[in-house]
Amino acid sequence: MVLGVVLAVAEAFSLSFVAIMVAAGAFAAAGAAALGAPVLVQGVVFAGVTAAALFAVRPVIRKYQRATGQPDAEPMGIAALEGADALVIESVDAHNGLVRVSGEEWTARAFDATQTFEPGERVQIIKIKGATALVWRMP
Repeated sequence: MVLGVVLAVAEAFSLSFVAIMVAAGAFAAAGAAALGAPVLVQGVVFAGVTAAALFAVRPVIRKYQRATGQPDAEPMGIAALEGADALVIESVDAHNGLVRVSGEEWTARAFDATQTFEPGERVQIIKIKGATALVWRMP
């Protein structure tokens, strides 16, 4: 039950329609436990309800969102950094460097190995590779 509540609350913040599907599986497993089902059956119920919700219900919800013109959720995490502006903190070239983006410092490399960027320059993050930002000169 606790896992279901935690996931339902998490869904309210993410709006990805994934956590709520797993929460449905957790609530179903809790129901099976309340009926006295063994742990193995509870696990099967959890997996079955979660899978059914993810593969049957979520696509319908996403299709409805697109049909009504509701935009997809804003990118979060690393996906939100791609395309963002950054400030060069330490000289950036093909092998090393450091940039600041959204108040955080990231190791950086030049996306184009022939480019170098000096401290104080503004760059754009093209891609995040591991924990390194690949950057390009601002247009």
